[in-house]
Amino acid sequence: MEELELFSKQLLKHKCPKGGSEHLMIPNTLNRKFDVLAPDQAWCGDITFIWTGNRWAYLAVVLDLFSRKPVGWAMSLSPNATLVCDALKIAYQLRGEPKGVMFHSDQGSQYTSIKFRQLLWRFKMKKSMSRRGNCWDNSPMERFFRSLKSEWIPEIGYSSFAEGKADITDYIIGYYSNVRPHQHNGGLTPNESERQFWFDYKRLSK
Repeated sequence: MEELELFSKQLLKHKCPKGGSEHLMIPNTLNRKFDVLAPDQAWCGDITFIWTGNRWAYLAVVLDLFSRKPVGWAMSLSPNATLVCDALKIAYQLRGEPKGVMFHSDQGSQYTSIKFRQLLWRFKMKKSMSRRGNCWDNSPMERFFRSLKSEWIPEIGYSSFAEGKADITDYIIGYYSNVRPHQHNGGLTPNESERQFWFDYKRLSK
């Protein structure tokens, strides 16, 4: 690294508040039980912001907790309920319309909106919410966004919305899901982790 004039990049430590209360109508049912036994049992979602030329864009992602695979995502110039609904719709369609999935998120207004909650009801999904102001309750999503921004997105952002959307899609589909090893999966990529699960499932069910 010295010969090539390479330097490691260390992120500043962030202290997350540990307090907070549950939503009055939607409890923290997941309760940090992030290790699930099979795909499409529990998903989590969140939103982050990305600089695209002359304004911020917003990225919503849905993560399957079994393999930490991003199964749905959407980008928009507005961080509204439509954005998170679009990400959930994509996940629902790509995963073959699974039933009984638990969807976990923070208490952001997009996720508490009537529009999003009606979509969960239509898809027959159970809702779980983090306690207010407690990022550890949704730490897999926090970790995914940290990896995306530290490993992939340029420090100055993107020159346009279209460039950012295409490059982030390459990260999600190509690199993160298919190439990047994940500690949670014992060093396997999300795709390989799910492939092995279904191979073992079919073999044992015969």
